[in-house]
Amino acid sequence: MSTDWLIKNAELVNEGRRFHADLRVKNGRIETIAADLDGRPGEQVVDAGGLWLLPGMIDDQVHFREPGMSHKADIRHESRACAAGGVTSFMDMPNTRPPTLDRAALEAKYAHAAEGSAVNYAYYMGASNDNLEAIRAIDPLTTPGVKVFMGASTGNMLVDDPETLDGIFRDCPTPIITHCEDTPTIDALHALAREKYGEDIPAREHPLIRSREACIKSTRLAISLAQKHGTRLHVLHISTADELALFQPGPLRRQDGSRKQITAETCVHFLHFDDRDYERLGFLIKCNPAIKTAADREAITRALAEGRIDVLATDHAPHLLEEKAQKYDKAPSGLPLVQFVLQAALQRVFEGKLTLERVVDAVAHAPAILFDVKERGYLREGYAADLVLVDPNKPHTVTRAEVLSKCAWAPFEGETFSSSIVGTFVNGRRVWDGSTVDDDVRGQRLAFDR
Repeated sequence: MSTDWLIKNAELVNEGRRFHADLRVKNGRIETIAADLDGRPGEQVVDAGGLWLLPGMIDDQVHFREPGMSHKADIRHESRACAAGGVTSFMDMPNTRPPTLDRAALEAKYAHAAEGSAVNYAYYMGASNDNLEAIRAIDPLTTPGVKVFMGASTGNMLVDDPETLDGIFRDCPTPIITHCEDTPTIDALHALAREKYGEDIPAREHPLIRSREACIKSTRLAISLAQKHGTRLHVLHISTADELALFQPGPLRRQDGSRKQITAETCVHFLHFDDRDYERLGFLIKCNPAIKTAADREAITRALAEGRIDVLATDHAPHLLEEKAQKYDKAPSGLPLVQFVLQAALQRVFEGKLTLERVVDAVAHAPAILFDVKERGYLREGYAADLVLVDPNKPHTVTRAEVLSKCAWAPFEGETFSSSIVGTFVNGRRVWDGSTVDDDVRGQRLAFDR
């Protein structure tokens, strides 16, 4: 299986620049970026013909459901959906069954991914009200960070004890990432909705139950704890305009080499959908935090453009269609996104709301900086050859038949994107050729340069 390639006549997008060049891959690494490179014996040559060549996306927020929920998703299916979508690395969440609350559970997930993941992988450690000692003992080289659910969650992962929260923010040796929604606020609003609608709460009520007030109250708490202890904090899936003033605009890495201490992330569905879509899609787009108004959507897009939001991810969280077809209280939250995330993000480029360079920064460079990912996330000589070829002139209409996620549906069905993912390379191996995933390709465990 070749790891030696010469990609000619591409438009490279990297570190704020767009430029035409050739790129040579040798032994899975980027060897040379230059103009007019000549082919070598044994090298496979791709004439990109002006296609965009991007560093592969590092999706730092996915739920691939293993162990414990493999009826709806698993590493094999979801990693192949990643490959088709230009996602070359993922970071998986700890709220599995059992949850990832100690070193043994963490390493078991890595061992499983090594057997079946088509792309590169990393796993978060989780926090609970009773695993502070395990968090203190973390080896920072084994995980991108610790996930803290400061809001409703499943199982033993809602951290609502103030003393434990303070201890986590004080003692955690890695970045902390947070899901910020205030549970008492949500519970009170949910009770009011049940009084009004009984069991038939409509989908349009979801952003009123998982309210903006719940989001901003919890986000403020997380930021206050990070400021108190000097913690590196990354707040996930910002869904409201109200939260944006809490974060600073500008680049994640400053000119003096320092990084922002407190960073923010949004997800592709918050750029693509708003509350008008509940009428059409119902609980298919039910997620936590909830998709909110068109004004929130536009404000979040502007914040991403200016760097007030640093990272764009998916929060890929598959459920079966029959699960989504249940009434409000039983229909689970989450939607599958990795296969079409780049195309959906690039629609904002075609609309003139984001630059191509900013999208690449938010999906590749920023996660690499934020989590100290070693030698990935850029088109640089010596770095791993995690690459994506995008055809900006090849529209693509999403169909259910092409969905690779195990849940076998996508929220974008019937929509036409302006671009297509025509090639994905992981460690120099072409895992996606525009129509087929190479089932022999295996990703690598992400390494952290800390």
